[in-house]
Amino acid sequence: MYEDKRVTVVIPAYNEADTIGFVVRDFLDNGVCVDEVVVVDNNCKDDTAKLATEAGARVVAESDAGYGCALRRGMDEATGDIIVLTEADGSFQAADVKKLVPYLEDAGMVIGTRTTRQMVQQGANMVKLLRWGNVVVAKMLELMWYVSCEPRLTDVGCTYRCVSRETWQRIKPHVREPGPSFSPEMMCEVLIQRIRLIEVPVNYLPRRGGESKHSASWGRIFKTARGMIRAIFRKRIEGFRRAPDPWPVGPQTETSTS
Repeated sequence: MYEDKRVTVVIPAYNEADTIGFVVRDFLDNGVCVDEVVVVDNNCKDDTAKLATEAGARVVAESDAGYGCALRRGMDEATGDIIVLTEADGSFQAADVKKLVPYLEDAGMVIGTRTTRQMVQQGANMVKLLRWGNVVVAKMLELMWYVSCEPRLTDVGCTYRCVSRETWQRIKPHVREPGPSFSPEMMCEVLIQRIRLIEVPVNYLPRRGGESKHSASWGRIFKTARGMIRAIFRKRIEGFRRAPDPWPVGPQTETSTS
């Protein structure tokens, strides 16, 4: 619990048997404010679901393949007032939940950033080109919404983030990306809706096993980056075409009246 609010951690998983048990236990047993862990079995062919259950998670199945599909299902299944998203590979620390969640008092979404060099441990999958690529795309997104929201962003691909249940219910009808482009799509939709978005540096560690599904090779990195950029431009055009939903939910962004 965090100030009488239940906290759910959602972990999308595809063949993460090497790491899922550790990650679930880290969030449940590390003294952080987590009430439940939901692991989304996204067509796993190994023992991910079994090991996650044994570690204390609630496992739900999602047959539609893709990172975005898994996260949407997990957030729909979450019972918490606060929903934390993270990875199944052990690259994020459960202790950083204590950094992210308090900012929901002032925002509807809080996202982690892995681009603070001092927070990236040796061996983590964040080489200089990948780190700066995230910064460049984040600044592009930031520029597109600068006039209306003035966000400060440095990482579009960081899964580690938290949202209030109200924020998720509001943006849910407008996010549809099935893959890793779901991350920036969420950010764009929050900005379209004039919901406050805050970024916080988090620790980024080496994977405990397996390889990244989106950045294990330069080909995958290019494909992921291209998809994210396309999603950002699509959302910017969409934002011009429709007005923000008028009903308030959570802390909203302040817009200038001068």
